[in-house]
Amino acid sequence: MFKRWIEIDPKKSALIIGPRRCGKTTYLKYTFPDYSYTTLDDFDALIWAEKDPKGLLTSLGQHCIIDEVQRVPKLTIAVKYAIDNKNTHILMTGSSSIGLLDASADTLAGRINHYSMTTACWGESTSKPLHSIFHETASFLAIKEGMRTFRETVSYGLFPEVVSSNSSDEKKKILRNYRDTYFTKDLMQMGNIENLSGLNAIFSNICRSLGSHLEVSNFARESSLSVPSTKKYLNTLGQSELTFKLYGYQYGPAKRYIKAAKTYFSDNGIIESFHIPVSEGQLIENFVIAELEKRRKLGWIKTDQFYYYKSAAGREIDLVFEEDQWLYAVEIKAIRSPSPKDLTNLKEFINQSNKKVKGFLFYLGEEYQEIEGVKLIPIYSLFCGR
Repeated sequence: MFKRWIEIDPKKSALIIGPRRCGKTTYLKYTFPDYSYTTLDDFDALIWAEKDPKGLLTSLGQHCIIDEVQRVPKLTIAVKYAIDNKNTHILMTGSSSIGLLDASADTLAGRINHYSMTTACWGESTSKPLHSIFHETASFLAIKEGMRTFRETVSYGLFPEVVSSNSSDEKKKILRNYRDTYFTKDLMQMGNIENLSGLNAIFSNICRSLGSHLEVSNFARESSLSVPSTKKYLNTLGQSELTFKLYGYQYGPAKRYIKAAKTYFSDNGIIESFHIPVSEGQLIENFVIAELEKRRKLGWIKTDQFYYYKSAAGREIDLVFEEDQWLYAVEIKAIRSPSPKDLTNLKEFINQSNKKVKGFLFYLGEEYQEIEGVKLIPIYSLFCGR
């Protein structure tokens, strides 16, 4: 196992949420080797948790790890009792927030820390973070290593098991297995979904619409599902950390969720697993935004939410967020030599904003540049960046 970048407070109980196979269990077992362990994927442990949650916790002792706790959200009541009355240190994982975050918020407020664990960040298997993506310049060696591994990483993603595999064929095999189990069958069970073909159609439609607005009525029609079912399936994907949304940015906070959302996959390996053709631009846009979302969840990009922007004239900015009194505007282009035309939307956004704006263009070149107030950042700088 390679050392993960996430750090949790070893003195406080915790709940770690993240997609299946992102490495939650491996991380906890490696970091806390002396803790007792159980998983609610085990049928006997599941039944025990449902019928006698206090008894299960008592059997695990003072220091324990409980996997897939979302299967029995009411277990958090027994966890509260154990923390308060027995000084138990409990580390829990969940691959879905369905019913779980509400339960833990009600019963465990102030008693545990919540963490989000993602698939690996690009470069995480190689070293510790080496530079700040937006505030520092990546080294020549980091850029070159990013260039060397870029195509494979964009294609197969960064699930830890995929990262540790040595061949493209093995990576494909792993992702196919994930598709047939964790991305579909497990998801159907967790979200009480009955229509496998409808779920597969939802995955396909998200792939085809990457970078575009998600219109639920269109998804429903193309997936042969009702609108309520389509919303349920999409929400289940989000709650299982397989996708995330960007809402339209408006200058008034109350208006920010009015615009139609864009949906992205949390890892490009999910796209590969379904063999849905997407353009190079879509693949790279999903990759960059997903990598930045991982850094946001790790707390290195200090903002609560990412957005996109679309003007009344239809000009779009791929990513917008607020940090330290500044508005960051980010465009992503699968090009090696940007022209002034490629900076048009960013320059217009900067000039028309009533806030302080920093403009960035991620591109497939090797050099950092600045053109008319817009900073050009090599996409390869995401490698080992924080």
